[in-house]
Amino acid sequence: MKISHIEIFKLALPMEPFVIATEVATVAQNTFLRIHADEGPVGMGECSAFPMLVGETQATCFEVAKDFARFLKGKDPLDIEGCMNGLHARLAFNTTIKSAFDMALHDLAAKAAGMPLYRFLGGARREIITDFTIGIGAPGAMAGKALAAVAKGAATLKLKLGKHGPEDVERVRLVREAVGGGIALRVDANQGWDFDTAAATLRALAAFDIQFCEQPIHHDYDYLLPDLRKLSPVPIMADESVFNHHDAIRLIGARAVDYINVKLAKSGGILEAIRIADAAERKGVACMLGGMLESRLALTAKVHLAMSHGNFRFYDLDTCLLGQLVDPVLGGAKYDKFSLGIGDGPGIAADIDPVFLANCESVVI
Repeated sequence: MKISHIEIFKLALPMEPFVIATEVATVAQNTFLRIHADEGPVGMGECSAFPMLVGETQATCFEVAKDFARFLKGKDPLDIEGCMNGLHARLAFNTTIKSAFDMALHDLAAKAAGMPLYRFLGGARREIITDFTIGIGAPGAMAGKALAAVAKGAATLKLKLGKHGPEDVERVRLVREAVGGGIALRVDANQGWDFDTAAATLRALAAFDIQFCEQPIHHDYDYLLPDLRKLSPVPIMADESVFNHHDAIRLIGARAVDYINVKLAKSGGILEAIRIADAAERKGVACMLGGMLESRLALTAKVHLAMSHGNFRFYDLDTCLLGQLVDPVLGGAKYDKFSLGIGDGPGIAADIDPVFLANCESVVI
C-alpha cells in the first residue's frame, strides 16, 4: 500500500468569542487532511492552530502541509512511525500540523485493520466525561455561566484565569458560591501570572477546593515551578511547558508538577501523546487529555485515544461546546450532556461534509 495523494483544506469554524489570558478566539483556525492510499481506505486528520500557545497559524499549517504531502507521496501509510519520523527529520517543531498527519495515518491504519481506533491502539470502551470550560470574563458573568453549565449537567468546571490575581480570586469565589461544594473546580492561568502573583493567588484559591491549576507561569520560568509547587496548596498541572515526553521527564524529575496536560497539537500527534502518558505513568503522574479548538472530527480521535490509555485520568474535551457556530462533521463522537460516546466503525469513523468543504480553500498534492 502506498500514499497516492493528499487533500488539504483550510477549515475555518466561526465561534462565539472565547477569552483566555493570551488571546481572544472568534474563529477556529483549523486544517483538515485526507490521506488517500492507492488501495483501500482514506485517513482523516485535523489540527487547530493556536498561535500564541504553539506558534503556528492556519496559514503556516496549510503551507507546511503541502511540503509534507509531497514528501509522503509513495510512502507506506501503515508505517506510521516511519512516516512521522520522516516529517520530524524534515522540519523541526510544527507539532500542530504534524498532529493532523499523525491522526490521518492512524485513522487509515485502523481502517485497514478493520478496527475502531481505540481497539487498534489496544484500548477498550470506558466512560469519558469532559469538564466544561468558562472563558475569562467579569466575575459575576463567569458565575452565571458556571451555574448555567451545572444546570445542563456539568460536574466539573474549568475556569480560565491569568489576567489579574485578586480579580481571579474573586472569579473563583463567586463561581464556588454559585455552584456549591459538590462541583469540581479546576483553573487554568495559561501562563498569565508571574511567580509572586501565582504564589499569592494559589494560596488564596485553596479556600475554594481547587482540583488543580494549569500552567500558572510562563514556560520560560519552568525552573521556578519546583519552588512554586512547594508554596502552592493547589496541585500544579503543566500544559504549555510539556510538548513531548522529554519535557515530561524533565519536569517530573525536577518535582515541578503534579499532573500533565497532553494535547495533540503540542505533542505532534497520537504517537508522542502516548509516549508522554507512558513516561508520566512510570513516575506515578496522571495526565489530562485536552485540546485546542478542533471540530468533532479531531475530538473523536481524542476520545479514541482516551479510551486506549489508562493514564489519561482527566478529560478536557469540551472543544465543540465552546460556542462553535457550525458543525460540519459527519459521524464521529456525540455528546450526551458531558459524556462522550463513539461508534464502532473502523478508524475514527468521521468525515467533513463535502458541502462545507466546497467553500474551503484547498489543494490536492
